[in-house]
Amino acid sequence: MKAFVFPGQGAQFVGMGKDLYENSALAKELFEKANDILGYRITDIMFAGTDEDLRQTKVTQPAVFLHSVISALCMGDAFQPDMVAGHSLGEFSALVAAGALNFEDGLKLVYARAMAMQKACEAQPSTMAAIVGLDDATVEQVCAEVNGEGHVVVPANYNNPGQLVISGNVEAVNAACEKLKAAGAKRALVLAVGGAFHSPLMQPAKDELQAAIEATDFHTPKCPVYQNVDAQAHTNPDEIKANLIAQLTASVRWTQEVQNMIAAGATDFTECGPGKALQGMIAKIAKGNDAVSAHGIA
Repeated sequence: MKAFVFPGQGAQFVGMGKDLYENSALAKELFEKANDILGYRITDIMFAGTDEDLRQTKVTQPAVFLHSVISALCMGDAFQPDMVAGHSLGEFSALVAAGALNFEDGLKLVYARAMAMQKACEAQPSTMAAIVGLDDATVEQVCAEVNGEGHVVVPANYNNPGQLVISGNVEAVNAACEKLKAAGAKRALVLAVGGAFHSPLMQPAKDELQAAIEATDFHTPKCPVYQNVDAQAHTNPDEIKANLIAQLTASVRWTQEVQNMIAAGATDFTECGPGKALQGMIAKIAKGNDAVSAHGIA
């Protein structure tokens, strides 16, 4: 069975989508439609901007969404998923590709999400850190020990066995990193991100985005969508909406999602969008299962 997966923030690079724009009439039409919807030429930043411009959350998220969705839509009849999933932001791409959201509404929600998250990031110094070489339970325990009295740090992204990203205010993340190194982590690397994504510190962004999601029409997707908050397959539009709202402050359970997709019969994973991050994660999650392969299109 074929699974199509969509990356999140961090996969961006200058030049992304330019080949699609230049070689596909459909891609050019969709990119120009996006420029009109956003009110600025995001294609100029994507194709020839600076790394700094592209790293702004309000630019990064719609840029990765556009590259991912247009990559899938330009496959035509070759895009026949049995299931889809997306990592964080990528869940919006997956929903559009699967027909649960139309292109215009998907882009508007992603832009609203990006702006709300940027505001939340600016409201309080916060960050994330990648923890490598420890089991999930140890990372969860250390986060629980550090939490409290103004300290917020939680598991944010369960990327693959042995790699978990934590998220919270700067002091709490730094304190957790020191404890995790002492507990045997191979690496505890603070990431160059704008804020504490997928943590309680995103509550203001969640409140803002909730109204936009609730006001948007969602449809039954053409295949099951595995969602970050519970790692389960969903086709009910109301459930999809609720999970999408919860996602901003909840953990991304990517390891469990991929495991559940494999259990449901997925053997062929195709990454749609910039980079190869998800392919690497899937290879580690499916390690030892020779029936599972992961590759990408861009």
